Amino acid sequence: MTEAELLKLIEDGENIRVEFKKSTTEITKDVYDTVCSFSNRDGGIILLGVKDNGEILGVAPDAVDRMKKDFVTSINNGQKINPPLYLQPEACTVDGRTLLVIQVPSGSQVCRHHGRIFDRSHEADIDITDNSDMVYQLYARKSGSYFVNKVTRFQMDDLRPDLMERARAMTTSRTANHPWKSMSDEELLRSAGLILKDPERQLEGITLAAILLFGKDSTILAVLPQHKTDAIFRVENLDRYDDRDVIITNLLETYDRLIAFGQKHLSDPFVQEGLQSVSARDRILREIFSNSLAHRDYSSGYVAKFVIERNRLYTENANRSHGHGALHLSSFEPYAKNPPISKVFREIGLADELGSGMRNTYKYTKLYSGGTPEFIEGDVFRTVVPLAPIAVEKVGPQDETQVRTQVRTQVRTQVGTQVTLTDQILAFCAEPRSKAEIAEHCGYKNTKGFTKRYLRPLLDNGQLQMTIPDKPRSQHQKYVTVQKPAPEN
Repeated sequence: MTEAELLKLIEDGENIRVEFKKSTTEITKDVYDTVCSFSNRDGGIILLGVKDNGEILGVAPDAVDRMKKDFVTSINNGQKINPPLYLQPEACTVDGRTLLVIQVPSGSQVCRHHGRIFDRSHEADIDITDNSDMVYQLYARKSGSYFVNKVTRFQMDDLRPDLMERARAMTTSRTANHPWKSMSDEELLRSAGLILKDPERQLEGITLAAILLFGKDSTILAVLPQHKTDAIFRVENLDRYDDRDVIITNLLETYDRLIAFGQKHLSDPFVQEGLQSVSARDRILREIFSNSLAHRDYSSGYVAKFVIERNRLYTENANRSHGHGALHLSSFEPYAKNPPISKVFREIGLADELGSGMRNTYKYTKLYSGGTPEFIEGDVFRTVVPLAPIAVEKVGPQDETQVRTQVRTQVRTQVGTQVTLTDQILAFCAEPRSKAEIAEHCGYKNTKGFTKRYLRPLLDNGQLQMTIPDKPRSQHQKYVTVQKPAPEN
């Protein structure tokens, strides 16, 4: 590598494919942990003679040859690194100091260091040996197999015929003579690659993909208890949420509920595409939901999410990554991650050809909010769509919470008014007053209503009294405040 390239790597800092090691006189043990994790992930570059913060120390000149020899000997030793690797450190000069550069390619087999399995996460080497789920996912990546192709013990009775009939109807609405129209349920599953033979038992069975697409909820829970999608609307209550739907069901109905949730909380402004008006909102939702459901890593326990916030919406789902970082429309390469699920989605019209979802999301986000969506590859795949303020503005009747708040405010105001009038009446009646005088003083013309609402309660609780209560009602009775005795010391 050139000095300029190395300086750029150091300036950018450590990441999932770059690691700095202080090693100046000897190869430390953690160097081999990183070799193992890079081999198990996407490969990477190790720079010896650089501190974690990017400070260039350099390798001691008299130690360069010995360190190179020790490294090559160690990684060729099957007792240390298994399977053995064949790598050669390269000595490079940066700012007058010597660095050892080790380029580690991604391996075709799972690599171990002293029997331990390491994987790369961000800028850290993670020992996953005792985490069976992560080890399984690593072996799946290396073998090129698909988790959803796993053959299960369940039978056709564990699936929902109505969902398969719905799939037929959706295909024939797009293609009148679609082959699925005349197929039985079992033939449909075989055509879609959802019935396979278990290579170990040599027995046929329905796959996990078939259960995810057409299974009963109890069947899905039995084979994939971690399967869940969490839809959250968080605009006013930022600490928790304003609305939420936890979805645990088959993929077709999960798609329906996600679409309904998005339509419920996002406005749909008029958008012109050529000579036609289109729902840019619905086009965006279709693309991001079909992508999340069809390409999700179902072996992971990571809870998939759809979140709407004031200035953006985003999806997150576990992912078998083929790289890390932001994807760019001009350079990204699409990979099939769950081919049988993707195939069914294409046949029934919930998705198009591989890679079209990203292009369509770019297109309709520009129409919807004028922004640019982000697609971030990693163990968690993230799609972020910017929103214009109007997208989450509420119009029409207030919601129930707002109404309750308004009522409580009105009640408090009314109660406060009553307390103020009570004080006014009692103060005004320090000397005897007629009810007409009291009402006029308090700004009321209807003395009958005023007496019933304000004077009668004060009479009943002994705060007011009549000065001549025994006289006929025709005489002008007056009210006076009851003077309560002072408390005893």
